[in-house]
Amino acid sequence: MRTDEPREQVGDASLPPDRDSLPPVSAVLSVIATGLWRWDNATGTVTLDAEAARLLGLAPHAQTTTEAGVRSRFHPVDWNEIHGIVQLAVAEGTLAEARLRIMDEQGRRVLRTVRSRTKPIVHEGGSTYELLGTLQEVSEPSPGSAARSPVTGDWRRSREAFLLDAGRALAEARSTKEVLRVAAGLSMPGFSPDGLAVFGAKADRLTLVGHHGHHGYGHDDPLASMPLDTDYPAAEVLRTGRAVYLSSPADYRRRYPTAWPLASRFERQSWAFLPLIVAGRTMGAWMAAFTYPVSFTPDERSVLTTVARMLAQALSRAGVAESERELTEGLQRSMLPVLGPEIPGMSVAARYVPTGGGLQVGGDWYDVIPLPSGRIAFVIGDVQGHDVRAAGLMGQLRIALRAYASEGHRPDAVLSRATRFLSGITDGIAYGSTDTRDDHGGAAADPRFATCLYVEADPATGVLEIARAGHPEPVIRMSDGTVLQRPIAGGLPLGIDPDADYPTTRLVLDTGETMLICTDGLIETGGHDLETGWRRIRGILEQYEDGGAGGAGAAGAAGGTGAAGAEGDAVEPEGHEGFGAYEAPPTGDDSLEVLADTLVQAVHGPSSHHTTGPLADRREDDIAVLLLRRTGRPDQRAHARRTMLTIAQAEPERVAGARQHLRDLLHDWSDADQVDSAVLLVSEMITNVLVHTDGDALLVAEVTGEVRARRLRVEVADGSDDLPHKRHPGELASSGRGLVLMELLAGQWGVDPRGEGKSIWFELYEGSGDSPAGAPEAGAGGDLGGADPDAAL
Repeated sequence: MRTDEPREQVGDASLPPDRDSLPPVSAVLSVIATGLWRWDNATGTVTLDAEAARLLGLAPHAQTTTEAGVRSRFHPVDWNEIHGIVQLAVAEGTLAEARLRIMDEQGRRVLRTVRSRTKPIVHEGGSTYELLGTLQEVSEPSPGSAARSPVTGDWRRSREAFLLDAGRALAEARSTKEVLRVAAGLSMPGFSPDGLAVFGAKADRLTLVGHHGHHGYGHDDPLASMPLDTDYPAAEVLRTGRAVYLSSPADYRRRYPTAWPLASRFERQSWAFLPLIVAGRTMGAWMAAFTYPVSFTPDERSVLTTVARMLAQALSRAGVAESERELTEGLQRSMLPVLGPEIPGMSVAARYVPTGGGLQVGGDWYDVIPLPSGRIAFVIGDVQGHDVRAAGLMGQLRIALRAYASEGHRPDAVLSRATRFLSGITDGIAYGSTDTRDDHGGAAADPRFATCLYVEADPATGVLEIARAGHPEPVIRMSDGTVLQRPIAGGLPLGIDPDADYPTTRLVLDTGETMLICTDGLIETGGHDLETGWRRIRGILEQYEDGGAGGAGAAGAAGGTGAAGAEGDAVEPEGHEGFGAYEAPPTGDDSLEVLADTLVQAVHGPSSHHTTGPLADRREDDIAVLLLRRTGRPDQRAHARRTMLTIAQAEPERVAGARQHLRDLLHDWSDADQVDSAVLLVSEMITNVLVHTDGDALLVAEVTGEVRARRLRVEVADGSDDLPHKRHPGELASSGRGLVLMELLAGQWGVDPRGEGKSIWFELYEGSGDSPAGAPEAGAGGDLGGADPDAAL
């Protein structure tokens, strides 16, 4: 609103009678209620004429006052606005134009709104300047009017909202392509470009980084690459670091006649070329083009300049992130093997996914090593940490393991040597290092450990010899979809005890079976612990439809192949010619590759694609996955589901694992009561061996037959020659009920003497409590009389 305060006239208010002469400037300014002011940045003083002083709410006479006195009359928000506009005008050498609300002495009430138009005059040296211009009272637009005037309240609020949204969107962009896509989608308040291009500099040439809305730009386009001294707006911006505004084609043609023929084909009406400045250095230029005329007022230039600054920061972050990704991916590619050589009788698939944060480099790795004996070693491991040191230790440890394996050492010897190697390099002093911090600082000594699983495989027979150093145990997927986690004897992680021992476990991978070994990232990513993570992996493996060639397809209803068996049971694949080099993987590996992708995507894909675990900590971890499948013709598969476990005298806690293992084997058995009976009998048989003998218990379980008419046969063998006999325990007796339970729960059972030791077995028949025709009588196959009472079940 205009105010009704009386105004003190400056000079003669009447016009001269001579119409051919111009009136004095002071008289004209007085008539149009316009004041003059000069702001000296060097001295911090402001000089006002009488009208300017009145407009600012001061005594209405010419005066010189302090910067603080004038600043106290401006609305705080407007002062921040004009400060930015002035700095932009100083940088570009243009007018500074703004609307300012004048406050009363107490700063509580708005007296009027004035329009300021000033021209900055930069002093020699460029560090200080003067503002010389006018002040004029204006009216605020009515509430509902569509005002595009600069620095009105509505425009200011929409601009602030736009800049917040733009900053948030650009901050989330992770690549140069995403930054350009976000910038192209920005809708600026009151005006929006429909074409943009980002230019950079390589050596002495201007290069096109990316563009949007300018169809026709190509790598062979003259505008895509040109010398920096070319008469082109973007080149000038890069040379000088100052923005160029072209409000009309005529302006473009006048200032850049050489470049105009190239730019005219895009049929734009206005252009803004702004420098992209990061840390005081001009790294590129941003072009915003409009299909309609734009006058580029100071407020519009302010918005464009702010967007250019945010765009420069976003492009800088994206460039650094892309360089880091390229560096780390190259580092990981150089450290991880290429699964090139074909393994007759086996197919292999592997995946590595780095952690989602930081430098995206970690300590997980896998390796495939041809051995002098013709066998193949499969290694997977995880060095503690997710940093460059972990990656460096991983590279050293991988090379050491490959060297030890290539010398022909057995799995236990390879890991024993590896733990001594890792202990030595992590506990030793890094000679020549410039880091002088002592152990108390926690930086000079940084001991690390690593988990590892080492598998030596014979492709001809499927025999696997496994040594484990604190690593998750392998999982076997049988050809009928049954999934079993195989308990493997193990030792401490590498690097903890240089004298640690690593026992070897032997099992057989039958035709059509797949073994999964992985790092804990595949299990625990998504907030899972080991239990819930394995449950998730089990579900993925069980639901996977195996369509691979060479006997890897889904089996019939009779069940799958065994996870363990005698070495002589396996049939050697035809055409076995040893381990040789080849250039392309066999086509039968496709289904295994699909399974590898499925596992990684299920745990590392979008959050909506995987099940969240129970843990609050959901930090991501590196993922390494190695899949090994025994291939062969379908007729080479044994039509049985079989597993084998050894429970040592020193490991009585593994009896519970054996019970769960049997439940997993019978996951699709139709009679739950029979499953409970089988688990109870197995527990009794294994406990009897551990209590009454000095040897280990060997459990072999096998499922054969058609669905709903299958037979379960379980054997527990030991090295004692003493045969059990049936006893009649009293009510308070703590033992002696094993054979009683056998008679009550088993369909058939017996004891088979062997050359050394004996084997106690029982059978259950799915869907019926009766034994099939031709089945042996209960107790057949072994003499139960005359046994040592101490050997009783």
